[in-house]
Amino acid sequence: MSETKTPEHETIRLLFELDRADDLQLYDDLIRFKKGTKRINRLRLLAREGVLGQMSLAMGGALPRLHQLSAVAEPPARPAIPMLIASDVFGDPITDR
Repeated sequence: MSETKTPEHETIRLLFELDRADDLQLYDDLIRFKKGTKRINRLRLLAREGVLGQMSLAMGGALPRLHQLSAVAEPPARPAIPMLIASDVFGDPITDR
């Protein structure tokens, strides 16, 4: 017997139609972009944000973050790269006289 394998990552193709009466805000947001790649990418972004928002609600309103934000942001003690001239950019003007 031969088994048919389904590909791991299958491409999804959609024909997306939206009338302004269906969703005023979404329509107005998407119509800003001309037909094509920019509009498609905007729809992808909005769809992804929607999925993340639903996941966040399902997890009690908190998604794990890559970086934890501290309550009080403190500037670093010293610059990551020492730049003697650049660090004095807002200092007194240089006079060549």
